[in-house]
Parts: sequence; C-alpha cells; structure tokens
Amino acid sequence: MDYLVTEARYVAGYTVWLRFRDGSAGEIDLETELHGDVFEPLKDMMFFRRFRVEGGALEWSNGASFAPEFLHENIRVAT
Repeated sequence: MDYLVTEARYVAGYTVWLRFRDGSAGEIDLETELHGDVFEPLKDMMFFRRFRVEGGALEWSNGASFAPEFLHENIRVAT
C-alpha cells in the first residue's frame, strides 16, 4: 500500500507533517477529528505531540490512531 506513513513531525497546534511511501508529503490539522472517547486525551497538547508512526498509521499510546488512507486523502500537499 503506497499510502503508508513513513515519517511524521509535529508542526504546531494539532497539525502534523507527514510523508507517505508514495513520496507525497504535506500537513494535516487533526483538531476537528478529535471527537470520541479514544481521542479525548489527544486534546491535551502534550499528549497529542507524543504520536508515533506504527504500521503506516499515526498512533498514540492510548490506542488512538488515524488510518493512512484517511491521512493521505486529507493532507494539504506541500508545494
């Protein structure tokens, strides 16, 4: 799958820069996606910043994650 996340960096607020296996890269603001019990802890900025790339997805220690397909579809591509 070419949509797997290979690299992620915190930018600011709830924005993360991502690079995908297909070579595309860009930023995504996840603030409006943080709803539901599993995403509630991510509203704490210190917790949000402790994400990791696992299995091609963006993931946090509490089990919250965003699928690579969702992330790829919603990034703002860097020009």
